[in-house]
Amino acid sequence: MPNAPILPILRSRSEPVAQSAKNGEISPMKDGRSMDNNKGLENARRVAPPAITGRERPEDLLRHAFPAFVGRQIRTAWELMERSLKQDATVFATMSGAMTPAGLHQSCIVPMIRGGMIDVLTTTGANLYHDAHRVIGHRIHEIQPDAGDTALRDARIIRIYDLGFSEEVLLDTDLLFARIFLEPEFQRPMTTPETNYLLGERLHRIEVKLGLAEPCLLSACYQAGVPVFVGAPQDGSIFLNAVKLKALLGDEFRYSLDALGDVTSMAALQWEAQRNGTTAIWILGGGVPKNYTLQGEPTLSQIFELDARGFDIDVQFCVDPVDNGALSSCPAGEGHTWGKVSAECVETSSVYAHCDVTAALPWITCALLGADLQRPPKRLFGRLDAALEELLREVRNRRDDLLRGIEGE
Repeated sequence: MPNAPILPILRSRSEPVAQSAKNGEISPMKDGRSMDNNKGLENARRVAPPAITGRERPEDLLRHAFPAFVGRQIRTAWELMERSLKQDATVFATMSGAMTPAGLHQSCIVPMIRGGMIDVLTTTGANLYHDAHRVIGHRIHEIQPDAGDTALRDARIIRIYDLGFSEEVLLDTDLLFARIFLEPEFQRPMTTPETNYLLGERLHRIEVKLGLAEPCLLSACYQAGVPVFVGAPQDGSIFLNAVKLKALLGDEFRYSLDALGDVTSMAALQWEAQRNGTTAIWILGGGVPKNYTLQGEPTLSQIFELDARGFDIDVQFCVDPVDNGALSSCPAGEGHTWGKVSAECVETSSVYAHCDVTAALPWITCALLGADLQRPPKRLFGRLDAALEELLREVRNRRDDLLRGIEGE
């Protein structure tokens, strides 16, 4: 049997990569329907990364050297984050895990905040607490994760996987926040963005007095007017110091959390943002910050019965498998069934990058900053009262219908 000819099945190495007309995106082939004939395959982007020379910019590597598997997920995440900024989307970022002990805020988050790339931040109380260590002169060090935990405990060294610091760091940071909470401005009920704005102002004042060149996360958010939400403040040591003061001082200590106002504030910012343009969510890890931010959309559509469309762009970095039913691993499609992201987001504007965010975000941050995508900050903390007023006006206009359902009329 003669050998089949080889040359007819070869393609030119210089054949251009086909892209869709919409936004210059790569044509997706998410199901078998686009593969009924060869057109779908032929129009798809070819896997043909150029040889790396060592002279590339991070943007060049992300664009050309990440064609498959988790690498492509990271490339897609960068493309969607780039699109978020080019479309001037209102960016809601979430951050979970020990990101401030790992220094990710210093390398990535603070530069993006200063560059106007993040408009609202949701994180954990622990991230804000551990960030303050550096403000008062303490350091976090790289250690070996198998150094011996009983020996570390005997030496009063705290370990977060391969990071370590003295127990004294915690005690000094507790004292810092306890003293701040005693100030008159804190003696009232307030939301977490209100609390964190005031904490950021106090920490910024300390940084100026000490002559510190680089701001902590709360200070950077205060200076840029970025609201900082904490979905589970009871789970962090900043709030534990408020618990201590309440136990010691009783009614004399009047600080408390306004949980109802907190949830409504998040929904109000999302309602205002989606009526004025594109909205994006950048999810750095899973946990409470992810769902607390996404939950603003069902608050609008399911609870207040408003015509909310969900986020337009959804970028997720998470190490969890998507088949365990956890909120940390919930991808955009599953979120769409809850009304958290739009249908178009699921089809064309979402990605689940299955990786440790600390391994990907420095590359992406460098590429975004190198592409000169900085924007003036939206300063949404200053918009909170107006956004709340507008949302509550909409809800009160629907008061009779909403109460009718509750009261069973």
